[in-house]
Amino acid sequence: MPLSNKTVSPAEWLEARKALLVKEKELTRLSDEIAKQRRALPWEEVTKDYVFDGANGKETLSDLFKNKSQLIVYHFMLGPDDDAGCTGCSFIGDHHNGTDAHLEQRDTTWVAISRAPYEKLAKYKERMGWTWKWVSADGNSFPEDMNVFFSDPLTGTETYNYATTNFSSGDWPGLSVFYKDKDTGKIYHTYSTYARGLEVLVGTLKELDFTPKGRDEEQLGRNKMAWVKRHDEYETEGDCGKASATLAA
Repeated sequence: MPLSNKTVSPAEWLEARKALLVKEKELTRLSDEIAKQRRALPWEEVTKDYVFDGANGKETLSDLFKNKSQLIVYHFMLGPDDDAGCTGCSFIGDHHNGTDAHLEQRDTTWVAISRAPYEKLAKYKERMGWTWKWVSADGNSFPEDMNVFFSDPLTGTETYNYATTNFSSGDWPGLSVFYKDKDTGKIYHTYSTYARGLEVLVGTLKELDFTPKGRDEEQLGRNKMAWVKRHDEYETEGDCGKASATLAA
């Protein structure tokens, strides 16, 4: 459907743009304040000795920090029985290529962790052309402890995104942050976020928000990410419109 925004003079356009800029600056200041409060959250000590499998063999959670004091973990949805990573997590994976060098300048290491065996992770990583580190939690309770994996039978008391809701068993996406005291070696869990809290990782969506059509998701119902595919599975340009037209029919 063609857009039909009002056409105005340059002076009127500038006036409207400046009015929106006031709200954009308010949002930026609010975001800065929330980030400050996030950094001030209390921590919980990690006391389990998690061991992961990756390109370097067996590595502990402490090893994943390398020589840094901060570790960001992306909980990537790829289980032992899955043939490929979930499309949403793959979308986020595309956005992380090339960022490790920048994060390391701020004393931070990034790693993705999944339940699938490392061999499966390595094969899918090669297919996608990703360069970031990915390790397997196969055989340990890290995904369950971080509330991103729930096995059958569900009890109804499982918590995801800090709430008890009705959802299916299996893997769920999330991001967790850890801090290591280099003097004592102690590790602390400082923050986790899930669901739309992960949206900030997807620069494509933020860029679409600048455009007149935005994310163009109105026709997609509850699953707003239905248009997203793995980057090697798009058939032609404009798959978003194609998917929207199909669902709207």
